[in-house]
Formats: sequence, structure tokens, C-alpha cells
Amino acid sequence: MKYNLAAAIFWGSLFVAFLNGKAWLKESDIMANKTVIITGGTSGIGLASAMRFAGKGNNVVLLGRDADRGLRAVKTVMERVSGAKCSYIPCDVRNIHDCKNAAQKVADLYGHIDALVNSAGIYFERAIEDMTEEDFNLIMDINLKGTYFMTQQVAAEMKKQGFGVIVNISSDAGVHGNMLCSAYCASKGAVNLFTKAMALELAPWNIRVNSVCPGDVMTPLTEKQLAQYPDRETALNEMSSVYPLGKIGTPEEIAGVVEFLCSDDAAFVNGAIWSVDGGITA
Repeated sequence: MKYNLAAAIFWGSLFVAFLNGKAWLKESDIMANKTVIITGGTSGIGLASAMRFAGKGNNVVLLGRDADRGLRAVKTVMERVSGAKCSYIPCDVRNIHDCKNAAQKVADLYGHIDALVNSAGIYFERAIEDMTEEDFNLIMDINLKGTYFMTQQVAAEMKKQGFGVIVNISSDAGVHGNMLCSAYCASKGAVNLFTKAMALELAPWNIRVNSVCPGDVMTPLTEKQLAQYPDRETALNEMSSVYPLGKIGTPEEIAGVVEFLCSDDAAFVNGAIWSVDGGITA
């Protein structure tokens, strides 16, 4: 009889805890029905992040310029993640109207925007004497302007709801100088200081803003860089050799940090610049 009473109390308490969403699981473990916007979500770190968020039952919205790539990315997520909720909205982050339209569409569709991952980016190497105004504007428009105005539009929606998380994908090149990458370094260094400024400005609305600074990661951008060399494997080995861990990163490794920063486990992390670079900036 004592056993039955104790068991009843135990299971009753567990049931109540479950109804309250506390059945031994943290809220960040559940993360269901949150809405996440990912710019540049059609490949690389953005697509890997989409997989992570979709796997936790979130509404994932991918933004990108190329509709064909966007629809293929959605198909990939749906095929690899059972029950995934993933959609695509055409958006060129260089265009403020596109940023505003995308943010408004997501807010109207889901009623809230829980997280924004600014992952759209471009990389190329140029000696300063070879840098044209057109190429300079391109790298700044995507890496900096796109991050700035996408944040502006999504933050406006987050302010209305009184919460949100923004993660900017920066680079180790925003922390230290890289050879022949002056424009890229300038764009990513600006993203890091923009992150800190936004962390202060948006904190009163319970909106956290952080950046992630990967080193080299095996993405389509890196593959394009390696393709310039006669021997890809030799070039990859040379690239990996400068990292203390002896390898370059994977999109999934970066996506794990992105997911953490968007979770409630990182509720006190704000204005941080997270180096995820195998120790190259240590």
C-alpha cells in the first residue's frame, strides 16, 4: 500500500511536471515551434544550421537570392530531417526592401520571430592595389550592409514581442588580419563591432545579439577557393596545417555553436564574439 501511494505521488508529480514543460527537459532541449530565419541558408553554415533547428521541431525559413538553390535546400532539409518544417523566401540582403518584405512575411505567417541567423556572406582575396570599387562594394553590401539591414528589420518585429536572438556569422578574419583579405577583414571586423553595439541597443527588449567567428570551414566558398589550386588535396593540407587542431572546420561544428547561442542555455550570453576556429586566433 505504501509502495502504491508513493508510486502514485511520483507519477502524479511527473505528470504535472510534464504538463508544465519541465519533465526533466530544459526548454532549450525542447525548442519546438520556435521560428528561425537564416540568411544564406541555402548552403554551408546556413544550411547546416537549418538542419539543426529543423531537427528540434522549429519553423525554419531560409532566405537567399537564388530560387532554385533555395528550393533545393528546402528539399534537402525535408529529406534529411523527419517532420521538418522548412520554407524558402527569395531575398537579396543587399536590398533593404527585400529584407523588410522577408521579415514581414515571416512575422505574418508565424506570429513571432524567435531567432535570426545572419549567414549570408561572400569571400574573395585581393591585394589592395587590385581591389576595384565594384568588388569592394559587393563584399561590403553582402557581408555588412546585408547583416545590418536584415537585423534592422527583424529587430523591429522582435521589439514588438519583447524577445529574440540574433547570431551574426563573422570570421576569424574579423578578429585578426588575413593576408590579401583587407576588404573581407574590414567587413567582418565591422560585423563584430556591430554585434556589440546591437547587443547594447537591443538588450532592453530582451533581444540578445552575438557573433560566431569560424576559421576555414569546408563550405562551397572554401571549395571554390581550393579549386583555384592545381592540387586540391595539397592545398587543403596546407590550409589545415596552420590550425592547432590540424584540420579545418565543418559546417555542422559551427551550426552547433549557433544553435547553442540561440537556446536558453545561452540566456546570459550577449555581445559575445565566439571564436570557433580550431585555435588559430588563440
